[in-house]
Amino acid sequence: MNSSSRTPLPPAIHVLVHDWLSANAVVTWDDAQSASVVDTGHVTRARVTSDGVRAVLGGRRLRRIVNTHLHSDHCGGNACLQREHGAGAPCPILVPAGELPGAGAWEQAASGVAQAGQQAEPFHADAGYAPGDTLWLGGLPWQAHAAPGHDDHALMLFQPDARILISGDALWEHGFGVLFPEIDGGDGFAAQRRTLRHIEQLAPRVVIPGHGAVFGAPGAALERAHTRLDVFEADPPRHAAHALRVLLKFHVMEQARPAPREQVAQWFAHTAMVRRAVRRFWPGQGEAAVFEQILDALARVGALLPRDGLVADPELH
Repeated sequence: MNSSSRTPLPPAIHVLVHDWLSANAVVTWDDAQSASVVDTGHVTRARVTSDGVRAVLGGRRLRRIVNTHLHSDHCGGNACLQREHGAGAPCPILVPAGELPGAGAWEQAASGVAQAGQQAEPFHADAGYAPGDTLWLGGLPWQAHAAPGHDDHALMLFQPDARILISGDALWEHGFGVLFPEIDGGDGFAAQRRTLRHIEQLAPRVVIPGHGAVFGAPGAALERAHTRLDVFEADPPRHAAHALRVLLKFHVMEQARPAPREQVAQWFAHTAMVRRAVRRFWPGQGEAAVFEQILDALARVGALLPRDGLVADPELH
């Protein structure tokens, strides 16, 4: 984890760039005494996020936590940070308004974290924000904009004067997040297209993505994103296979150590989102057969290492 300095940002904005399991955290100095953080990474990296935030605070009080959306890699440090910084004064958590009713209740089978078979610590969300709202971060007004595609309720934050976009998973320098609504028969492709066009209309100078380094001049990134979207839209099963590869890789990374292959296969077969994708896109095959195909695809590019009855993440092996 480190603060990204490749693209200059105002001195009140600090980006903690994490690995791909854990989303970036954006710390803003709101005034001389207080600060906010946008997104908090994965629960297995909560201590890393907490240490990074504390180092950046410079003695300021963390007064608020904001989430762009509630996938496990963006809100996993919420509970930890709220515990550590909410003792002397409130440290409320602000989430997209559409997520507020079930926010943090990951024990519910219908929650997004449970549906994806992932890990997250429960937390209490205090309020919601919606497209059109303005949040003050780093002493500047940021506009909330809808960013469906990757997640129906996702929001982006745009600072129109400095033209800085906190994009979440709507746009990275080399892609965007899996279009999970598309797996369940939603309009993920069309929604992502609208989001990319909306970003073009905003014309940001700098993009702070949910994953990867901060980058400027996002025209090339938008062009790559449109091309990637064209490929997926023309071949929905290709996107579904990509989604299952991401989910499987993510699950193995969550374990932080090599996992028994049989155990990983059982996780795959019992994860609700995976099962729906298999039924929809590979109706003639079962989860076991699709698991072997997805694992083989990841092994062929070196993204996972299946060996000696175990499945390992090569970055941690």
